[in-house]
Amino acid sequence: MKKKYRIKDNKEFQYVFKHGNSFANRELVLYYIEKPGQQHFRIGLSVGKKLGNAVMRNRIKRYLRQAFLELEGYIRPTTDIIIIARYPTRQMNFHDVKKSLVHLLSKKRLLLKK
Repeated sequence: MKKKYRIKDNKEFQYVFKHGNSFANRELVLYYIEKPGQQHFRIGLSVGKKLGNAVMRNRIKRYLRQAFLELEGYIRPTTDIIIIARYPTRQMNFHDVKKSLVHLLSKKRLLLKK
């Protein structure tokens, strides 16, 4: 995933939290907001220190980035998405993380049909 498609600034995170919508399952929390005119979706990832050491947190972020990369053509391009990992993601492998992410995106109709 290119860095220009990531949300890094705290102000942008706070804007999505305050003005966007949210949905969650046991493993992940999804915040999203529509941004008309945007050419590509952007993602922000948050993995708290309670989930483990830096190695564990970076592994979870790698899994999430790879899942977004594989779903790139199916996600609506006019959205900003923030994903917050919950404690059960520590025990999950890549396929479980991707399945959980697809569940959230499909429930909120952020996936396009191709």
